[in-house]
Amino acid sequence: MKNFYGYMRVSSLDQNVERQRTELLRWGIIEKNLFLDKLSGKDFNRPQYQKLKRKLKEGDVLVVKSIDRLGRNYDDIQVEWREIVKSKKADIVILDMPILDTRTNKDLIGTLISDIVLQLLSYVAQAERENIRQRQAEGIAIAKAQGKHLGRFSTPIPEKFYPIYKKWTQHLYTLKTASHELGVTVSQFRTMIKKYEKSISDKEKIEH
Repeated sequence: MKNFYGYMRVSSLDQNVERQRTELLRWGIIEKNLFLDKLSGKDFNRPQYQKLKRKLKEGDVLVVKSIDRLGRNYDDIQVEWREIVKSKKADIVILDMPILDTRTNKDLIGTLISDIVLQLLSYVAQAERENIRQRQAEGIAIAKAQGKHLGRFSTPIPEKFYPIYKKWTQHLYTLKTASHELGVTVSQFRTMIKKYEKSISDKEKIEH
């Protein structure tokens, strides 16, 4: 029997996945057949994607909202696409680009057009990833110029952290907003959260 699977991906823990989920559910994917990775799209070494791919068999359909949710590496997207469509003989549907629906356009001209569009979109996805990398590098350079700390925090957590952390736990701040308010990166703010929460846990163990 043909199965329909939906794949979702966001790059970080605090990104919202609901737009992708809503589109896939509306298309007709059932909840238990939705797979989500909260990882970068730089490669396909993602646990939920690999789990989903192992489930795919001939005649099944993989549905993704947009090509960049599948991945952002030009060469890898091409390889994965061919493996699913040619080797596994499953189909792929990209919701934001109806021409990338392997259930249709099975004739030679249709396949050629789909291949060209896929190559173009894969290139755009990788170009955007490289642009993000460039913007991150520029952001780091600006932060360093402004004297912001960019390394790991081995020193005590700054006092300013605690009221910001409280607002984050009350869902008044997102990770991004809290990090910006403190003048650190999201990764550094997470490190401080872990350090602070571990100190509380250790203290509770000692008291008991």
